[in-house]
Amino acid sequence: MLVSLKQILKIAEARKIAIGSFNTPNLESLQAILGAAEELNEPVIIMHAQLHEDIGVCKLDEIAPIMVYMAEKASVPVCVHLDHGTDFGYVKKALDAGFTSVMFDGSEGGIEENIANTALVVETAARFGASVEGEVGSLGERADGYGDHHGESIYTDPMLAQRFVKETGIDALACAFGTVHGISSKKMVLDYDRITMIKEVVDVPLVMHGASGLTEDEFKETIRRGIRKINYYSNTSKIAAEVIAKKKYTQFHDVVRGATEAIKEDIKNAMRIFTMVENPKE
Repeated sequence: MLVSLKQILKIAEARKIAIGSFNTPNLESLQAILGAAEELNEPVIIMHAQLHEDIGVCKLDEIAPIMVYMAEKASVPVCVHLDHGTDFGYVKKALDAGFTSVMFDGSEGGIEENIANTALVVETAARFGASVEGEVGSLGERADGYGDHHGESIYTDPMLAQRFVKETGIDALACAFGTVHGISSKKMVLDYDRITMIKEVVDVPLVMHGASGLTEDEFKETIRRGIRKINYYSNTSKIAAEVIAKKKYTQFHDVVRGATEAIKEDIKNAMRIFTMVENPKE
């Protein structure tokens, strides 16, 4: 069931949960993530990251039709989302391909430029019936999902966030409060009070990027403070790679099956945490 980001985040707000948002750079990850969502009967967001095309993982033109097709035939609400679109042309390609939501990331520019460009994306997306996620603040270097990243974070200023939301008309706000992209060797220190302050002055759902490496308690506290969408990828990718290395498969189809199952189980565990459902006892 294909839905927009705005529609799916209404579910999150009503239930006071977070919707898992997962990168799907290949068919196997799509099958695993949608399979997990259907087994748990939970809504889900599937994402293509512009960066994944930039580093040669997958192309939007190739993966988009599969993402939209599988979302349409899923038995649960599914939003098809562009993650970290950094230029208007690429965002427009995603909208043309049938994506129901796009993130425009103008956080590396100045606030005036970010507001102007994001507002243009909002205006364009509206013609497609699509939602828009914007970002104020920055998690530092963009992550490719491989190894450590050491870019300096710029925490989101609540008053700037209020202005940004008001002047752009976005449907969701990505904010920086201590998480980092990728797999970090350093312990993340989260500014929970910043989430609360931002929540008090904006009227759109809040998004957390850089979720890999957090504990269950940390996830749940961010959700209690108002996070309604959680982007999660690097940990799942790492787990799949570890399973492949441990099993020492000799056939490619076994690699695919093993990795898919590992991804599915990690996604199910993450979704249980995001929806505040305790893991069932074995």
